[in-house]
Order: sequence, then C-alpha cells, then structure tokens
Amino acid sequence: MEIRQREQQVPFTTKDGSTIRSLLDQSNAPVTKHSLAEATLPAGGATQRHHHRLSEEMYYLLAGRGLMEIDGEEREVGPGDAVLIPPGAWHQIRALEALRFLCCCAPPYAHDDTYF
Repeated sequence: MEIRQREQQVPFTTKDGSTIRSLLDQSNAPVTKHSLAEATLPAGGATQRHHHRLSEEMYYLLAGRGLMEIDGEEREVGPGDAVLIPPGAWHQIRALEALRFLCCCAPPYAHDDTYF
C-alpha cells in the first residue's frame, strides 16, 4: 500500500512557475500511468503559458479564485471547479486570490513535456 503525507513532500517550482508538492508520482511512488500534485500560486501570480505534448492534465480547485485560459478561451474558476486540459492545449492559470489546486497528469508530469 502506498500512502504519502502531504507535509512530508517537499514543494518545488515547476518550469511553468507554479509551486507544486508531488503527492504521488514517479519521484516518490511506483506510479506508471498518472501523477497527483498540489499546486499553489500567490494572489496576482500566474503560470507561464505552456502546453504538454503528451500529458492530459486536470486541475481541481481547492481554494482561491483564478482565471483559467485554454487555447485562447478564458473563464473564472474557484473552489469545486474541475478543469480538463487536453494534450497539446496551450494553457495558463492566473490567481485573482491565492490559489491552491490539485493537478493530475496522465502520463505522469515531466519537466521535459512542458513547452513554451
């Protein structure tokens, strides 16, 4: 059984500029098909607009409010919203308030699959 405590996972900054805490991924568990991380952005912060060639990504908003842009379409998002980001879709999230959200990627998140 694989269980990881959030507080025991060291946060780091991804290539897109968000701070993430890997909850379950290839760096800390025998994960092969997907990854789960918690991301945070301070109020006024934003990820750099980017895409992933391989990974399908999902965000689930836990706290705060933001503007989610996918391939030129922008919508406000907040707690309880789930966002699908298809592979190849250019995307960016901007924090209107401090944001905390879950990121799930399949295949697992990889720095090498982030393009600007």
